[in-house]
Amino acid sequence: MAKKNITTDQLASMVKRGFDGVDKSFKEVHKRFDGVEKRFDRIENVLIKQHSEEIEYLKRRVSKLEEALAIE
Repeated sequence: MAKKNITTDQLASMVKRGFDGVDKSFKEVHKRFDGVEKRFDRIENVLIKQHSEEIEYLKRRVSKLEEALAIE
């Protein structure tokens, strides 16, 4: 393989192209993470609502049991 002399301008250009490619890739990854974050937010909201409803149901049941057993 023959040696090829590269100027600093050529090297700078190659490095810039490499970083530009990485920057583009990170933008795509960032977009995908935004989508994942939105999905997790929706799941979290559903779980919070569901658990809140279940906790309220259990509180009502315990209250009724306390009344039936005359517990304060």
